[in-house]
Amino acid sequence: MTLGTSMQAYGEPTYWDNRYVQDPGPFDWYQKYPSLAPLFHQYVRRDHRILVVGCGNAVFSEGMVDDGYRDVVNIDISSVVIEAMQKKCQDRPELKYIKMDVQDMSAFEAGYFDAVIDKGTLDSLMCGHNSQQNVTKMLEEVGRVLKNKGVYILITYGAPIYRLHLLRDLCMWTIKLHVIAEKPVAERTTEHTKWELTDPVPLDEGSSSVDAALGKNPEVHYIYVCTKDNSLRESSIR
Repeated sequence: MTLGTSMQAYGEPTYWDNRYVQDPGPFDWYQKYPSLAPLFHQYVRRDHRILVVGCGNAVFSEGMVDDGYRDVVNIDISSVVIEAMQKKCQDRPELKYIKMDVQDMSAFEAGYFDAVIDKGTLDSLMCGHNSQQNVTKMLEEVGRVLKNKGVYILITYGAPIYRLHLLRDLCMWTIKLHVIAEKPVAERTTEHTKWELTDPVPLDEGSSSVDAALGKNPEVHYIYVCTKDNSLRESSIR
């Protein structure tokens, strides 16, 4: 399978089923929980009802529970990985694993969750067929299951020029941007301005404010903290 074909398959359940059969060991995309914990403490209370989309076999949610979070629901499109995680975490009632497509979460009531965590799932959909349509469906569903003033935390490699319009077009939330280094200092190939994880990066309509703060092509993961605001959607349809 070529790289292009592989990336296009990221939106297909069969790709992920095969991947988890061949490589059942735990894998965390982008960042592990301890590195992001200070930001989560800032936006997500430990008594919040949390949804992790595209959970895979990452230990991220287990790390959240170890840190005191008490209600973490995990969904994934792969039945293989969900069955494996249900078995692994059967003695941890704070963790629930459900096979579900993030584009159709009709099993959840509107406004059910206080927080939705996405670490690489939107990015996977962006690599597949009908990416714009699929991402829009996903984000609409995320917005639907979130409570008003709930937060969608998107951890991604996508810079603002590639991600902000997807989020802003829905007129659903206010957005803050945070960043975290992709690699430890010793592994970085270039020097960039260090930015504290818990400090929002200035955001304008484009990306000039981000470039000014971080420099060109920073080696970071971008974290968009989107707070649902029902009044924005109401204003947009008047």
